[in-house]
Amino acid sequence: MIIRGDEPEQIRLLKKMYPKGNYFMQGDEAIAYGALFAGCRFYAGYPITPASEIAETMARELPKLKGYYIQMEDEIGSIAAVVGASWTGFKSMTATSGPGFSLMQENLGYAIFTETPLVLVDVQRSGPSTGQATKGAQGDFFQARWGTHGDHPIIAISPTSVEDSFWETIRAFNLSEKFRIPVLVLADGIIGHTREQINIPDPEEVEIVYRKLPTSDEEAKYPFGDVHGDLIPPMPLFGHGYFTHVTGSTHKENGLRDVYTPEVHDRLVRRLHKKIEIHKAEIQKWEEYYVEDAEILLVSWGVSARPSLGAVMKARKKGIKVGLFVPKTVHPFPGERIKELSKNVQLIIVPEMNLGQVILEVQRFVRDEVPVIGVNKIGGVPLTVEEILKEIESSAERSRHRSAD
Repeated sequence: MIIRGDEPEQIRLLKKMYPKGNYFMQGDEAIAYGALFAGCRFYAGYPITPASEIAETMARELPKLKGYYIQMEDEIGSIAAVVGASWTGFKSMTATSGPGFSLMQENLGYAIFTETPLVLVDVQRSGPSTGQATKGAQGDFFQARWGTHGDHPIIAISPTSVEDSFWETIRAFNLSEKFRIPVLVLADGIIGHTREQINIPDPEEVEIVYRKLPTSDEEAKYPFGDVHGDLIPPMPLFGHGYFTHVTGSTHKENGLRDVYTPEVHDRLVRRLHKKIEIHKAEIQKWEEYYVEDAEILLVSWGVSARPSLGAVMKARKKGIKVGLFVPKTVHPFPGERIKELSKNVQLIIVPEMNLGQVILEVQRFVRDEVPVIGVNKIGGVPLTVEEILKEIESSAERSRHRSAD
C-alpha cells in the first residue's frame, strides 16, 4: 500500500499516528484521513470555504507520513501540480469548492485526456459565483459531469456521512488508480462541517489499489495503448528511465501528438469512454432501503439522503409503503437500477439541495407513466425529515384518491 515498495514503513507510521479506534471529527477531516489511508502522499491546494479544513489537515499530517503539501497560488495551479505529481508516481489529491471547481475544469479535462489518476474533492457550496460561501448545497452535479469541454467520461462519488467520507475517499483513490482516470468526490458543506464519531481502522484492513505499471520496455512505449486488452494502459512514470510523451492534444498510442488524423482521435476518445462503460459494474455503487414492496420510491444523494431515510422510516410507521435509493456513485449514474425499481412503483420523489438536477437523470431512465417530482431546497439549509415526509404523505394521499376514482 501507500508508496509501492515502502509499505511496511508506511503501515508503521499510520499505526503510530492514527491508532485504530473511534475519533470525533468533521467530514472534511475524514476526507483528508481517508486520503492518507488510501496512500495519498501529495496534496496541492488553495484555501476555499467550506473545503479549507481538508487542506489544513493535509498540511499538518502529510509531513508526518513522508508526504508533501504545497500551498499553490490558485486552483488552476493546484490541479496542475497534482497532475504532475501523479506522473511521478504519487497518489495525489486536491480539494476545492464551487468557484474553485469551475477554475479547475480545464486541467481536469487535461487529466482525463492524459489518463492521469488523481482525486479532486468538491465540497459543494451554495452558488452560483461566490454565492453563500459558507453554506452547503448540491448544485454541482452537472458541473461534475459536463464542466470540462469535449466528449469525456468521468467518475464521481458522493458520501452521505462523516464516516462515509473516509471510506468513499479511499474508494475514489482505488477507482482512480485502477482505471487511470480522475475521480471526483462530490461532498457538500453540510457534511464537510458536521462532526460525528468515526471508526478509524487498522491500515492493514484497508484495501489499496495501485495503478498498472509497464512490465517491460516494450509496454512502456505505449502509455496510451490497450496492451493488455482491458482498455487500461500501463502508466510509465517520469523519472523511471522511460521516454514518455504526454500531451493534452490528440495523441497516438505512443503518446505522440497527432491532431490531423480523424481515426486517431476517434479511436482514443472512444476507448476512454468504453474503458468506463465496460467496467461500470465495478464502478457503480448504491444503497437501497425498503424497496421490496415500495409503492413510492425516493431517490436522494449526499447529505439529502439522510433526512430522506428518516422520512421513509417515519412514513413506514404510518403504513405508507415507501423505499429509498441512494446513489453513492453519481457518475456514471446507476439509472438502469432505478429503471428496474420504477416498474413496481407509482411515484418517484427526488429530494435534493438544488432546484432540480439528479431528478433530470432519474427522468431519463424511468417510464413515462411514472411521475417524478422533486423536493427542492436552496439557501444553504439542508432538507428536514418533516419537509420530505410532508411530500410523501401528500403523494400517498393523491395516489389513494386516484385509486378511489
